Amino acid sequence: QVQLVESGGGLVQAGGSLRLSCAASIGSPMGWFRQAPGKEREFVSSISGSGTYARYTDSVKGRFTISRDSAKNTVYLQMNSLKPEDTAVYYCAAGSVGTSAQGYPYWGQGTQVTVSS
Repeated sequence: QVQLVESGGGLVQAGGSLRLSCAASIGSPMGWFRQAPGKEREFVSSISGSGTYARYTDSVKGRFTISRDSAKNTVYLQMNSLKPEDTAVYYCAAGSVGTSAQGYPYWGQGTQVTVSS
């Protein structure tokens, strides 16, 4: 059974940084999504299994960086210059590099990120 375990969420002031981690039981393309209260789950970033390809939604380009440590089957999301609108539950997902949540068969439990103004 595939397991994804996220960590690293928390409360930070606007302009601050957080790094999310997702430890996976498989090596595969991975993605990060987020869901704010009352909103649909949205794509944030994804990375190929080799780590050579990454993509980002426009609102986080230049602020967030996705990376992976293949030896540890762990994917990271470094989030800098955080804004209050980044507040959401962040989910790690495995199985695709696409922007649609439907393309990912495996999901973590989510970690809360709260950015105060």
